[in-house]
Amino acid sequence: MDRASESGNDRKIVVSGLGGIDLSAESDSDDDLDVIPWLKSPKTKKFMGKQDQLAVIAAGRALRDAGIEEGALLEGAGVYLCVGYIPFEQQDLEPLVRDSTAAGRFCMERFSAEGLEQVNPLLTFRCLPNMPIFHVSMNFGIQGSYFITYPGVGQYYLALERAVGDLRRGVVDLALVGAVADQDNFLVRHQLRRFSSSGAGSEPDWSVVPDSAGCLCLELEDSVRRRGGNPRLELVSFGIEYEAPDLLAGPTTYSEKIAPAGRPGAAGRRPYHGAASLPLSLCQLSGAGAAEEIVHEVSTFDGFAATSRWREYA
Repeated sequence: MDRASESGNDRKIVVSGLGGIDLSAESDSDDDLDVIPWLKSPKTKKFMGKQDQLAVIAAGRALRDAGIEEGALLEGAGVYLCVGYIPFEQQDLEPLVRDSTAAGRFCMERFSAEGLEQVNPLLTFRCLPNMPIFHVSMNFGIQGSYFITYPGVGQYYLALERAVGDLRRGVVDLALVGAVADQDNFLVRHQLRRFSSSGAGSEPDWSVVPDSAGCLCLELEDSVRRRGGNPRLELVSFGIEYEAPDLLAGPTTYSEKIAPAGRPGAAGRRPYHGAASLPLSLCQLSGAGAAEEIVHEVSTFDGFAATSRWREYA
């Protein structure tokens, strides 16, 4: 279903700024995960997990790219975020599991009395999936609408749909639509191994599951022009369909591709960026200034089929 026009409102939705971070790329690494410049109070970093830092960096880069001045957002901006699977390392899980089992089975009594004692309390803040949107809102002064969902590309399209609707209804003047995937860890890799197959085609490269985040600043085109900004991409159209998968019938499949419309063969097999796939890919592919369209298509494990078209400004 085409969602580009809603309730007869065909005012152009554009991307005024893009920001992303990919820790598998040569230009980014764990050593370069410096969130301090984006924080109102550097002391809050101790409460931040990797997914929180990734989300804040991507949002900050998108706002900077859009030319949005610090303190200019407040009630007029909204944040719409998709957060990937909950990250957890094996060394943190093993003591918890060990002290939460009895006779080889999970025991709620041991879990509440002994298991939880094995977890550093700060770890709770660092892996809670609602914390990235809190840190983004707090550090950039966003006091308008917000929407958060989990854990993959299909749900990112739901965030995009909500943001477009809010822009066209005048609920917000600017929508930060982002996604973060802290997935290069034991728990997420375990989850992905359960779903991924060895097939090639348009599936991503499952051997590379980097930590990443991407963010788009969406505005109405006339709003960007009025404040002296320059649109980067136009959202031409997007569509979302959903059919609940029968998980008992066997493994489900995943396919995804994003490439310029005139060069579909340029898609190739990309790393699996999880929830951050679309905004991060747009960051990486845009900027040629050739006024060509970029097409994204995805079919997910959990039953979403979505597509979008984005046109670059010359």
